[in-house]
Order: sequence, then C-alpha cells, then structure tokens
Amino acid sequence: MSNPDLQEIRKIYQEADQLCSAEQVDTAITEMSVKISERLQDANPLALCVMNGGLIFSGKLLAQLDFPLQLGYLHATRYGDKTVGTELDWKVRPLVDFKDRTLLILDDILDEGHTLAAIVDYCLQEGAKEVLTAVLIDKQHDRKARPDMKCDFIGLEVEDRFVFGAGMDYQGYWRNAPGIFAVKGL
Repeated sequence: MSNPDLQEIRKIYQEADQLCSAEQVDTAITEMSVKISERLQDANPLALCVMNGGLIFSGKLLAQLDFPLQLGYLHATRYGDKTVGTELDWKVRPLVDFKDRTLLILDDILDEGHTLAAIVDYCLQEGAKEVLTAVLIDKQHDRKARPDMKCDFIGLEVEDRFVFGAGMDYQGYWRNAPGIFAVKGL
C-alpha cells in the first residue's frame, strides 16, 4: 500500500468482528508457555521468531519461559502487505548457527502453512537436530499445505476468516490491535 487511505484502514478495525479478546490471547500464551517449558527446559533450544507477524507473540511468550534459551529471528513471507500469498520470499535467513540444535519456530498463525513448512524444511536441511513450531493461531480449514500439518504448540483456534491483531496484519496495519479480529465479510 503506497498511499494508504487511513480512514479506510481505521474503518476495517471499527467494523471487524472480535474473535478473541486480549485477555484470551494472554491466557493462551501463558498456557503455551507451561507446555513449552515442560518440553524444552533441558533442550538448550534456539527460538527463532518469524518476522514480522511473530514479533508480538514471541515477546509475550518468551518472557514467560523459565529456562535458558537463545533467540534469533528470520524473515520469510508469502504475503508482504498483500492479502493473498505468492511465492516464498526469504528476506532474512536465520543468522545464528543452529546445526545439531533443537529449534523452536515462533509465528503468529498457521493458515495454509506453506511458509511455515518451507521454514521447517530449510532448518532441517541445514542441520537442525529437531524443529518444533509454536503459533498463536491455528486457522481451522482443510487447505493446509500438507494433509497432516499441525504445530507442536497452538494458542488458539479460529474460524476460517481473514484475521488481524496480536501480530497479524491487514495490509500492513493493525498488528498492534488488542486481541484477534476478523475483517467484516472476509
């Protein structure tokens, strides 16, 4: 969006349906932190935040993990500021050596999962010992990139609508919206 109509962007938020409150998001993240801590407390993991969507989720989750870990990031996208995915575009590959390490990939949403599947495949091909995935949202539909695709840790499940908030965006905006919202009519 080169010249966004901010009035239209505001209207999207004002008319959106709230699917999950900020409190529900925070509760889900706390519950995930317990499960992740139980699983990884002795693993010496490297957590990788998928930018930009995973930033808010990662920040809230990492502060609740009570074990030593290292943190890195990567930036791969199929969407950019668009609402429809295209080919995978690696903006930044992981900059931390992860050979023979357990990785925890932190992302905002599992929708169809093409991006997340490509990230997991890349990390395994580059020598990761194990790759686990954690997402705030799992969108419920039957269009996953792989028929058996599931994340290891899931915060919330939402219906198959265009969602934003808590790190997810609408045309590059509203990642900062409290809670999870669905665009009216989408």
